[in-house]
Amino acid sequence: MVQFWRLSLLRAALTVFGAALLGTAAGASDTANPGAQRIVAVGGTITEILYDLGGEGRIVARDSTSTFPSRALDKPDVGYMRALSAEGILAEKPDLILMEEGSGPPPVIDILKASEIPVVVIPTPPDAGMIGTKIRAVGAAVGLSQQAEALAATTEQELAKLATEVAAIPAARKKVLFVLSLSNGRVMAGGADTAAGAIIELAGGINAAPGIRGYKPMSDEAVIAAQPDVILAMSTSPSHPVTPEKVFALPAMQTTPAAADKALLSMDGLLLLGFGPRTPQAARSLAAQLYPGAIR
Repeated sequence: MVQFWRLSLLRAALTVFGAALLGTAAGASDTANPGAQRIVAVGGTITEILYDLGGEGRIVARDSTSTFPSRALDKPDVGYMRALSAEGILAEKPDLILMEEGSGPPPVIDILKASEIPVVVIPTPPDAGMIGTKIRAVGAAVGLSQQAEALAATTEQELAKLATEVAAIPAARKKVLFVLSLSNGRVMAGGADTAAGAIIELAGGINAAPGIRGYKPMSDEAVIAAQPDVILAMSTSPSHPVTPEKVFALPAMQTTPAAADKALLSMDGLLLLGFGPRTPQAARSLAAQLYPGAIR
């Protein structure tokens, strides 16, 4: 665990360097955007970080994934981050567009970048070691680097503390299967290179679906072979909500340890998968549920 954490910090340092180069190329830096007063924030953790840095009053619009803090819902909604409209964003007359990597579709991003409005794209890999990098990149983009450094340092300290506690858990590690949705009797699971897999590992669990990459359907045979101890789901799924009645009624689930114990955990989607300032809280909550009494 300690070796993993050191590797994560090394990756974070490299990403800081890369993000600095990206920001300079895009004209997005402390000197370029500190005066931005009409920011369109795209991505739940981007908006959350801006609020934490005290930039709330500078946000003129946000995307539909930006639901925390709740007062962000008072801002105009420019749509889902992966189905944006250039017209809708430009109608807000922004002087800075700040968005998570993966926002789109690509033709819309091309239009926005072709405008005279600065566009900053923040890398958002599902890696706890990169959260500080994300916070610092947001701070640099809006001229709030000092506040961002303080928030990033606090977040990294909390993650390091959790890593130490998780490493000391005496119990055997539990296999956790993240179920994004259930459709036609099939499990849509979170495999390798996903935020779900990363948060499971951060909480001391073992991802039960390492054989798939991304969020993909699992065959019945794969679910049976996985033998998860716990099923993890989002508390509010946009479609095909995951409930104990539905998940444990599946034939492939009935032979699993999770079904025997009716072990289904649900957490808020943004908190669980966002990888932002509240990730230490999310991972600690998950770890406490996986290993009662072992995590304070």
